[in-house]
Amino acid sequence: MFKSIKVRISQGSQFIPDPRRANPTGFRGKPVIGAEACESGCQACVTACPTQAISQDTQAREPIQIDLGRCVLCGDCEPICPSNKLSFSSDFRIACTDRVGLVLNRSRTAPDPVRVSAALRQRFGRSLKLRSVSAGGCNACELEVNALSNVNFDIGRYGIDLVASPRHADGLVLTGPITRNMADALQSCWDAMPAPKLVIAVGACAISGSPFEGSSAVERGFLDRFKPTLYVPGCPPHPLTFVCALLDLLGIQS
Repeated sequence: MFKSIKVRISQGSQFIPDPRRANPTGFRGKPVIGAEACESGCQACVTACPTQAISQDTQAREPIQIDLGRCVLCGDCEPICPSNKLSFSSDFRIACTDRVGLVLNRSRTAPDPVRVSAALRQRFGRSLKLRSVSAGGCNACELEVNALSNVNFDIGRYGIDLVASPRHADGLVLTGPITRNMADALQSCWDAMPAPKLVIAVGACAISGSPFEGSSAVERGFLDRFKPTLYVPGCPPHPLTFVCALLDLLGIQS
């Protein structure tokens, strides 16, 4: 018993008191597009991007754009840019309530802030139950979703829990690109959830299908029928991205 107490004292407090003020050192987060001009004719970053998240239009006011809904935060674009125009910060606050708000450029240096939903706050501000569905994911996003309940992030302290049955859920946490063999299961889970309900798209695969976008093995009709209330980008997203996005959506003070 004394040994256990000694270990507990040495570890200190492991939970994050205020997720919004956390500083995950070493985390590759929000891309930064510098003011430096691109070299003439250079498309090195566009070519290097494995998911077509970077687009370039030399005639446009904002020649470089990065779509966080496709970006897997691999960092391949940073070292090959001869102008040092691209870099990454440790900023994990990159979730958004609108898909278009995930597209960054020199004018939009960060995703549009998550908008507080008065209706969702009134309905779910004190208790929100979520059902996680891996629709063909690689398990990276799923592992981070599972981490939400551990001692570090402890999302349950805000009245937010992951549940085992869709019949107990208020929201669907979608991970993976939605493969054809998971499309029916995903729809069945959604149909079993009582209304009102919401969809949270977690990870680049769920948001855009990236890097499997356009594959014949993917069936994304579900998202054409049911627009996500919240987009949580990353590959995989940091648990703090998810926690802070939900707190912002529900207007919960940490």
